[in-house]
This record gives sequence, C-alpha cells and structure tokens, in this order.
Amino acid sequence: MLALELKDRVNFRDTYLQPALELGLIEMTQPDSPRSPTQKYRLTTLGKQILASHR
Repeated sequence: MLALELKDRVNFRDTYLQPALELGLIEMTQPDSPRSPTQKYRLTTLGKQILASHR
C-alpha cells in the first residue's frame, strides 16, 4: 500500500492483493491464519521471475 500510495485497504485488497494471490505471484507467510494481524506476504518463484523480467 505504501509503495502504491494507497490509503483504502478494501481497494488495495480487492484490486491488488487478491488478484496477485490468485495468479500465484505472492503467497501468505501464515496460510493457516489468513486473518492474523501479523500476516505478511512474499513473492513466489513465479512472482520473482516476472519481477526480474521487468527490470
């Protein structure tokens, strides 16, 4: 959200986070606790490959 300068969490979740999860670009660090306040996300191998190809 910070990198994209977004303030609305709902818009961020629906427009960026969910699609990236569904495409397999990112993954949850705690998949068994998706609503955990300490939940974070990391790039998958596919996400890293796509990021590297755009540099």
